[in-house]
Amino acid sequence: MSPRRINQATAGLLLLGFDSALAIYLRAGPAVTDPFGNRLMSKKYLHDLRLMGGKTNVVLAEFQAWLAERWEGENLAVTVAVLTVVFVLAFRFVAARPDLFNPDSPSPSAPPEGSADTGTTTPPKP
Repeated sequence: MSPRRINQATAGLLLLGFDSALAIYLRAGPAVTDPFGNRLMSKKYLHDLRLMGGKTNVVLAEFQAWLAERWEGENLAVTVAVLTVVFVLAFRFVAARPDLFNPDSPSPSAPPEGSADTGTTTPPKP
């Protein structure tokens, strides 16, 4: 793929991703609050989590709550924008190096063709 085509595809992907993020941000409503509050703020709930699974259980519950927040409202727009940048960087990495993923190219650890090493050993002659 030529550098010009890579740049055009990159611009298109960035435009699509950032436009989607902007549309999500503009259409996102106000944050919905839980009338009963956040369970992770309750000392009793945290105590029960710690009793059932230890500190790891509490950390995983907090991570799950954080991850769930990334997929709602205005946070979703930021998530889409960040994922767009990550995807475009990965695309540029792969597109600029087509020989990395070519099955016909020899692997770096393989001996060069025509070398004497065939993988078999012969006993020395007396």
